[in-house]
This record gives sequence, C-alpha cells and structure tokens, in this order.
Amino acid sequence: MDLFYVLLILLVATRAFGEIAEHLGQPSLVGELIAGITLGSVVAKYPSIFPDMVGLEDNRVFASLTDLGMFFLMLFAGIEMQPHKILRYSRGAFIVAVGGMLLPFALGIGLGYLFLPETPLQTAQSLFLGTALAITAVPATVRILMDLGQFDSAVGQTIVSAAVFDDIFSLLFLALLTGLILFGEPPSIADLALLIGKVVLFFAITGVIGLYVFPWGGRFMHVLKAQELEISMVLVGAFFFAVLAELLAMHFIVGAFMAGLYFGQKTIDLKSYNRVKNSISAMTFGFLAPIFFASIGFHLEFSALTEAPVFVTILILIAFLGKIAGAGGAARLAGFSGRDAANIGVGMSPRGAVELVIAGIALKAGLFVTGDGAPTIVNHLFSSVVMMAVVTTVLSPIILKRSFAEKAVDP
Repeated sequence: MDLFYVLLILLVATRAFGEIAEHLGQPSLVGELIAGITLGSVVAKYPSIFPDMVGLEDNRVFASLTDLGMFFLMLFAGIEMQPHKILRYSRGAFIVAVGGMLLPFALGIGLGYLFLPETPLQTAQSLFLGTALAITAVPATVRILMDLGQFDSAVGQTIVSAAVFDDIFSLLFLALLTGLILFGEPPSIADLALLIGKVVLFFAITGVIGLYVFPWGGRFMHVLKAQELEISMVLVGAFFFAVLAELLAMHFIVGAFMAGLYFGQKTIDLKSYNRVKNSISAMTFGFLAPIFFASIGFHLEFSALTEAPVFVTILILIAFLGKIAGAGGAARLAGFSGRDAANIGVGMSPRGAVELVIAGIALKAGLFVTGDGAPTIVNHLFSSVVMMAVVTTVLSPIILKRSFAEKAVDP
C-alpha cells in the first residue's frame, strides 16, 4: 500500500463529498461516509483503477489511522464537554443509557432466535446481534452533534454522556459474548465482578490524575521552553489514559475522552488552552475524522441486501426503533419533552466502528459458519450488521438535522 497515495485519494474524496453534503444542507459526516461507500464500491468492482486501495479495510497501517481518528474525536469531545457538564446531565444520561441498551439488546436476541437456524451457535449468534444493536458509536455521535451545532445543548450533552455510559455497559455484554464464543458458556460471577472492579479502578486512577496531576502539570508548563509542549503533554496524558483503559479491559476511546474531560481552562492558561483546543480540532476534523468515517463506508457489503433482504430490513428498523423507544422513552421519563426525547433516541442510534470490531472478533472466532453449505442468513450475518452500522450512521444526522431545524422554528 502506498500510504500517501491512499491518503491523497481519501482526503480529496471526503472533502469533496463533505462539501457537497454541506451545500445540500446535510452534515459533512454524511458526505464522508458516502465517499467511503462510493470508493469501496468502485475499488471492489474495478480494482485496477485504484490497485493500492484493494483490501484497504484489512490493512494494519490504515486501521491504525482510523483508530487515531476515533482517538482524536473522543479527546476533542472530552475537551469540549468538561466534568461539570457530565455531572449536570449524569442522572438523565444514566437512565437514557440503560433504556437505550436493554431494549435493543433484548430485541436483537429475539431477532436472532426468530430468524437464525437452530444450531449450537444460535445462542451466541443471537447474543452477538443483541450486543451490536445495544451499543452506540460514541465517535459518530460526537461528530454528528458537532456538525449540527448541538453538542453543547442539553440534548447533545445527554446523548454524549449516555453514549459514554453505553460504552462502559457494553463491556458486560462483550464479556458475555466472548465467554460464549470461547468457552461455550457465559462468564462466572467472579469474572464479571473482576471486570467491574477494573472499570472502577480505571475511573479512580484517572480521577486522581485528572484532578491533581493535570493542574500541577499545567502550572509547571510556565517554566518550560520547548515549542508546542502543551499539546505534546495533552497527548501524553491522553495516550496514557488510552493505554490504561485497554490494560483494564476497556476501549481506548474511553481513556481519550477522560483525558480531554480533565483538560480544562483551569488546567492551563486560557491562551494555551485555546491553542491546544484549536490544534486538536484542526487535526481531528481536517484530517483524521474524515479518514475514519470513510473507512466505515469501505466495510459496506451489499450482498446481505440481495440475499437476506427481510432480515436486513428488520435489523435496521430495530436498530432505530430500539434506540428511539428505549433511549427516547427513558429520556421522556427523565423529564425531556417529546421532541427532545425523540432526538435523543435518534442521536443514540448511530453504530459504527465498535460494531465492526465486535463483528470482526466474532468472525475470527468462527461464530459465522460460512460457505456453500451454510444457511444464507448466517452466511450474510456479518455483512448485515455492517450494513446496519453504516445505514444508522448515515441516516441519523439527516433525521436530526430536520428535527432540530423544525424545533428552531416552532413558536
């Protein structure tokens, strides 16, 4: 793979499609995803046109770049959010997160038992569907809200906080799924207790460092002279939190988010804070985020739509309705208006990279028995989930754009 050639093609395509989307009144994220889908389709059908992009979604170097896209999106989201905002919306967000996970999880399991053939793998496959439907793609949600100018609103803050809670809760579902795949049975109570203990330990360590070490480091910066040292130190802290998260069985995006959360205007002087924030924003939205969202589009396969159309259609409908009813219903109970509750449900609907990671783990573990003798629906289970992830990520900002616009003109 010629990396610079690939980056050239991707940046030109994502920027062009993003600009077209903006001119059509849609968030640039939609254009970036469509750019990835278009390029992926062209490469699959005419590999000789872009030979260096064949098999790009499986390339380790490219995967590392997309990981950096997620990392910087979550770091910037944390910087924008700040701890006091998390605390302000934590109660409502927790209720939304629980409702937005349990209902889609149950619907996914039910869909699996309804459609998938009765085999020794049916339970694990159904649990996989439930897990894929329960999770919200935090980086995608963050980008959508920022594109729509709703990140700092009560609805936006609740969605992001709930999505982060979802990412933590998903560890339990992943533990159940992994246990079934590897050992044929769910993890024990002791294993789950250990997992919860790791989560608590992570937040305890990051809390101490964020509240005491970060401000001390910010004061210490004034005596150092190295150029752009502030952004280097922010990245050091964020990478440390990301590594710590993975060591304690969590996704690295949680670590990046927590690092940004504790880097505030009280950590460092205002001029340095704004410079760091602007630098991270430019790197994120000018380079890494478009690459990341294009990569999601690259994974789309249309075979499931032609071979198992009923299953795919129901899967996509459940993906939306499960979040709207689960997260939106919980938001209504938490005191939000009907429109805001519906917006929260739609805002919790995007899936994306996490689902692709889960699907990849399940695929490598042999959860999907593929081949000429395999049932059609199982043969296309992986591509069905990928299609669900892409469609929810593309449609959610379009729906939210219209809804927020209608809310703005309501008397």
